[in-house]
Amino acid sequence: MTNEQLKARRLAAFPRGAAAMCDLHAQTARNAMLRDAEGREYIDFASGIAVLNTGHCHPRVVQAVRNQLDRFTHTAFQIVPYESAIALAERLNAVAPVDGSAKTAFFTTGAEAVENAVKIARAYTRRSAVIAFSGGFHGRTLMGLALTGKVGPYKVGFGPFPAEIHHALFPNLLHGISTAAALASIEGLFRTSVEPERVAAVIVEPVQGEGGFNVAPPEFLVGLRSLCDRHGILLIADEIQSGFARTGRMFAMDHHQVKPDLVTMAKSLAGGLPLSAVAGRAEVMDAPAPGGLGGTYAANPLAVAAAHAVLDVISEESLCTRAEDLGKRLTEALEQLQETHSGIAEVRGLGSMVAIEFQEPDTGAPDPARAKAVQDHAMRGGLLLLTCGTYGNVIRFLYPLTIEDTTFNRALALLRAAMD
Repeated sequence: MTNEQLKARRLAAFPRGAAAMCDLHAQTARNAMLRDAEGREYIDFASGIAVLNTGHCHPRVVQAVRNQLDRFTHTAFQIVPYESAIALAERLNAVAPVDGSAKTAFFTTGAEAVENAVKIARAYTRRSAVIAFSGGFHGRTLMGLALTGKVGPYKVGFGPFPAEIHHALFPNLLHGISTAAALASIEGLFRTSVEPERVAAVIVEPVQGEGGFNVAPPEFLVGLRSLCDRHGILLIADEIQSGFARTGRMFAMDHHQVKPDLVTMAKSLAGGLPLSAVAGRAEVMDAPAPGGLGGTYAANPLAVAAAHAVLDVISEESLCTRAEDLGKRLTEALEQLQETHSGIAEVRGLGSMVAIEFQEPDTGAPDPARAKAVQDHAMRGGLLLLTCGTYGNVIRFLYPLTIEDTTFNRALALLRAAMD
């Protein structure tokens, strides 16, 4: 069928709220290449929203899932557990960026991981309030939306949201918010909205995803850790988009000296299969009573098998080093474009979590129209890009870390053409 025919069927079958960015429809995909229903190929710099750090259909991942299919596909781990999930928890405990012994619980989606991190924090502290940040994104469930610091399109029409959620400023020098101002905004919350003795946790993305790939300055995370320690508050690092080698380390928090108490994971954990996790300090993770954590599909055996393969690929193919190399090459190319395109206000990122932000040259106002135009031109040329940011004026780059050099270079050429 043609893309237009499939679009007509999609619009008739799906509600308008479940919108799609593309009018093309996937037929096959391998590594960084995607082929649509009409046979046209695209270089995928979206990666299913940061899910495919190991690329589409990595042979190791595919084989691992096939092998598991011959064993069993579901028991519900909380009913009949199995060794592969235990082994995966052990592997994640060994690399989780927390102090001391760690434990891990599995779930299905990133939003579930966030919800359960909040539950764990409340159980451990016996407190109820949570502080999140402007520009942050933590999922589409009601708690996830309450924590998310951006209204459109996620929160429109879905309130009221859970209570006891408060938002502070996230550092962003381009928009005039210093680290000192961001930390002061939390102290301001303590004076105007919630006493610190009632706050269970502060949740932060070390690199904001939907918010525009804003990188948390090291001194900001140091300040957060100090503030949390001073008031007995837990620090939750949301690594759902930044984890699993994307930033050049296994987790973005590995770039920092301070450690969170809890870490949420999902997206690239299982190479395209639905799996999420919360890892944290063992005594914190043990706070909920037996049966307080779980889910029917949590630790699905097929997804667990895929996750083992993903961890193997990250190690054996040195994807952390690859992320650093590709990110450096992309950043250099973008900085060259910035010299000749006045609308690029900033090139920023960490490892291969890189973005450009567009502003109107004359006024400095956000320029989402320019970001959308570049995205549209790139798609017509065969390159898939994602926009993000509070104003939709940021383009983020989420290529598979396994992308071949020739494909990466072709993508850079398509990006230059779209910018021009």
